[in-house]
Amino acid sequence: MTLEANDWFGPEAATFGDRIAGARDATGMTQGQLARRLGVKKETLVAWENDVSEPRANKLQMLSGLLNVSIGWLLTGEGEGAAEPGDQVQGATDFTGVLAELREIRAEMRANAEHAARVEKKLRQLLRQRELT
Repeated sequence: MTLEANDWFGPEAATFGDRIAGARDATGMTQGQLARRLGVKKETLVAWENDVSEPRANKLQMLSGLLNVSIGWLLTGEGEGAAEPGDQVQGATDFTGVLAELREIRAEMRANAEHAARVEKKLRQLLRQRELT
């Protein structure tokens, strides 16, 4: 089964990070190569592709140019973007279910990261209060 390009990378099927990774794959660049061209660490690009963080506007514009896709497509999945992957999914009986499960895991990870940041902030405040007394 193949999916239409708009469906494959659209807002319902892909995240911002998925679109970066898909467009990077379509150009044949590795994460390291794209990171070097953008002037960022590979870890930064990996974080963007994993939807842990997002690039600033100037890097977003550079990404768009290097990947030969529109900024709008990167952000929303609409507009001039990467072609659908050439590989067909073989034997996928519940593709939508697997994508939904993956989205759920990502949402839980994001929520856990935000929770950890709040706990860290509380700890820092408590340590500051302790130092003042």
